[in-house]
Amino acid sequence: MEILDRVRRRRWTRAEKLEIVAAVGVNGEPLSRVAQRYDVTRSQIYQWRHEFKKRGMLPALPAPTSSQVDIGSPSFKAEPAFENWLASPSIVELCLLQGSRLRFDSSSKARP
Repeated sequence: MEILDRVRRRRWTRAEKLEIVAAVGVNGEPLSRVAQRYDVTRSQIYQWRHEFKKRGMLPALPAPTSSQVDIGSPSFKAEPAFENWLASPSIVELCLLQGSRLRFDSSSKARP
């Protein structure tokens, strides 16, 4: 007969929990990697984050920023072979920080 020792639950201090929650997103690191690094589950980090938000202990997230982009008309005279190409919508893709991408077609209208 083999007698096994009882498995003990780990206890995290409030400072350790805050450190783990704050590590998510630093230098683009996703939550799953932070969970692996600290050997906790993703759901545990979500739970801690929820508790800290409820208590007002998490710093406010930075407000989203926007930049105006002005895409002027082409500076070349289109030849007949290119007229159909220019008239058809084309896809514009913006590559943002942390790997995000924004795609829209050229027929999109700007809002005032």
